[in-house]
Amino acid sequence: MFKRLFGNEDKVVERRVRPRQQARPDTRFLIIDDSTTIVTVLRRMLQQNGFATREAYDAERGIEIAEAERPHLIFLDIVLPGMSGFEALRHLRRSEATRGIPIIMISGNEQATEQFYLQRIGADDFMKKPFSRDEVFSRIGRLLGPDLLPHRPQPLRGDAGFGLRAAV
Repeated sequence: MFKRLFGNEDKVVERRVRPRQQARPDTRFLIIDDSTTIVTVLRRMLQQNGFATREAYDAERGIEIAEAERPHLIFLDIVLPGMSGFEALRHLRRSEATRGIPIIMISGNEQATEQFYLQRIGADDFMKKPFSRDEVFSRIGRLLGPDLLPHRPQPLRGDAGFGLRAAV
């Protein structure tokens, strides 16, 4: 009866012992989201794994931090007070200081067209709220280079500068 209600216990154990490729412990992440709950959850997840985090509750402050501190990866919400996440993404991609930083957009909106639009303006990944710990670290893992630091995949040739990612 327990297995029927809660699923196969073996899968849970397997997930817990499965090695997870992670970034180096000195990796810095910037979280830009106006939700204190989302910021707190992400910060805890990342800090429990030894990563340094900075937080901003609006796009303008997030851009300031990104340009001054150059984090290794940015989590950027779409809906923010004042400047939207889309506008912030455009600014970060145009800035010499931040254009190479991988950005994972986050939103509660499920529309697939949004994901396509995000890729066209330079986002490296998209994560829907609510998200799990596994999803967060899976997204980070997809952006890790051989040095175990997050990196931006190089755009495909002939993409007209839209920032499309190469198929992995």
